[in-house]
Amino acid sequence: MKLMFHLTGCLIFLISANAAATETRTLNNGNLVLQDIPPIPQQIKDDLNRYQNTRSAAFLDWTIDGSQMFINTRFGNVRQIHRVSTPGGSRYQLTFFDEPVGNVARQPEGPLLAFTMDSGGSENAQIFVLDPETGEANRVSDGQSRNGTLRWDRQGRSLAYQSTRRNGRSNDIWIMNPDHPEKARMVLEATDGSWWGPVDFSADAGRLLALNYISASISRALLLDLDSGKQRVLAGETRNSMNIPVALDHLDQGFFLVSDRESEFRRLAWQPIDEAGNTKVITGQIEWDVKKVVFSTDRKRGAFTVNAGGTSRLYLLDGLSLEYRQVDNVPTGLIGNMAFSPDNSKLALSLNTAKTPTDTFVLKLGETALEYSGLERWTYSEVGGLDTTRFIEPELVEYPTFDKAGTQQRMIPAFIYKPDGPGPHPVVISIHGGPEGQSRPGFSSTYQMWLNKLGVAVVVPNVRGSSGYGKTWLSLDNDFKREDSVRDIGALLDWIATQKDLDKDRIAVFGGSYGGYMVLASAVHYSNRLKAAVDIVGISNFVTFLENTKDYRRDLRRVEYGDERDPEMRAFLQKISPLNNVGKIGIPLFVVQGQNDPRVPVTEAEQIVAALRGKEIPVWYMNALNEGHGYRKKENRDLYQQAVVLFLRQYLLDQKEKG
Repeated sequence: MKLMFHLTGCLIFLISANAAATETRTLNNGNLVLQDIPPIPQQIKDDLNRYQNTRSAAFLDWTIDGSQMFINTRFGNVRQIHRVSTPGGSRYQLTFFDEPVGNVARQPEGPLLAFTMDSGGSENAQIFVLDPETGEANRVSDGQSRNGTLRWDRQGRSLAYQSTRRNGRSNDIWIMNPDHPEKARMVLEATDGSWWGPVDFSADAGRLLALNYISASISRALLLDLDSGKQRVLAGETRNSMNIPVALDHLDQGFFLVSDRESEFRRLAWQPIDEAGNTKVITGQIEWDVKKVVFSTDRKRGAFTVNAGGTSRLYLLDGLSLEYRQVDNVPTGLIGNMAFSPDNSKLALSLNTAKTPTDTFVLKLGETALEYSGLERWTYSEVGGLDTTRFIEPELVEYPTFDKAGTQQRMIPAFIYKPDGPGPHPVVISIHGGPEGQSRPGFSSTYQMWLNKLGVAVVVPNVRGSSGYGKTWLSLDNDFKREDSVRDIGALLDWIATQKDLDKDRIAVFGGSYGGYMVLASAVHYSNRLKAAVDIVGISNFVTFLENTKDYRRDLRRVEYGDERDPEMRAFLQKISPLNNVGKIGIPLFVVQGQNDPRVPVTEAEQIVAALRGKEIPVWYMNALNEGHGYRKKENRDLYQQAVVLFLRQYLLDQKEKG
């Protein structure tokens, strides 16, 4: 039974059950629920203020004449679309929604911007069309389905997109004329639970290049005839390989793709449409994954990035000769969205470094496809008045784990940030999600805040199953090998114990999504070696997660984690799930969740919190009622970060707050 009453404007719940009383407060207009979390001291708020007021300016696209550009940045509570007219110029805000804007696609040969936006982090994204001149935006999707992956045809008349409109579950491909959204039609019906999405229209808009994504290691490229509805698989029909189509070529007789066929890494290739066996590998000499690939409107110029051990390298490509050249005047960092200007004279890109947040830059191009000159910065994002030149850059290290790769000891790559001074420093191990994600050394005001205000070192490992290190590495945690990645964290604890400047007796784990599972699993296996754990939107039970995650993504996750409908796999998933091992957790836990999370449902957090309430360990719980898979609204994110610092001060550093 629950007793509820009002106290000084906050709700207090006293829960009488088989657990101790739980105090609940609500903040941010009732949207943020905090259980057993003490009030945040003003000192922490003041200390973190500047770190929480950094901004970024991610490139979206050029205006139709190429003289200006659209960026995504935040001046209020959430990120919105802005226009920048000159390098270093002011940002003119175009959208003013309460929710952050998602994907954006500019209309070729026209002024309009198509974009997606959901509500409350539900990821039930709707499609809107914005006129940048008037600021008027109209919703053109049905208001109920989940929509995304926007692709205009080359004349800007039709918009292809992925949608669950048919049944709320299947990821089909639809096409609409935004002037007549009521006539939208499905052109490809997904036959299974995998993801289907549009990639590129032919010049006459009669054919559509599409992607069938099955898992992080299996995908197919196909060509769809929009008149007849006939489909033809171009790559990935019989082999278990990753084949990501990028664009049709300048004659629509071949297409570019990124593939790991016959390779550990994903390579850029070109393939004739009518000769599936005649693939030409372009980047065969590059032993890293090709990531982002873009082409000019006429397909004669291209650009691509390579993920080289976590940092980005930029290359220009001649779309006719297929020759390429590395661009050498780009600062070391992470490159995001890119696009050629309409006249093909410039390449805009987002760039993030360890000491600068994401900003927009422009590379000036020469007369030929491989010529370039200066790199010009267009945006200068605020960093809260911080001197980012003093930010600590991470060091790339490798530590030995429990097994071997052939005859060699297997090594785990990790980035480590160390504060000034000899130590030994307390440690926060930050574990990425995915599990096919990768930790990369970009700008992190959070890590710098911990380094400066808590004096902790931050270790960011890329355990087995991470992307970026080849397809063998990616598959090392699949199926019944799931806990091998957790053992990699145990090996990291062993390595920390050998480092004189790191404190093996003061270690916390931190992670979100699948990283949240890794946090909980680490607490199960290594509570005797840890001091505290922060779990953000994490999986607590694989079976309930798979049964309750949204229908449109369930089969995708079964490929990675295993099918819970299979008795043997179900028993294994139950065995390794932290919820069924709470008796082994013996450290303070902070659980952070979004009520509307479609990926890891709120029940995953609720059940682990409830199971731990009766134990003699602190359990903090934060749930944002207007968020989903992570916090996107500044007011919620600020308080969450402040609470994490308070939690680490109390349970990692043993600094109890007074009064």
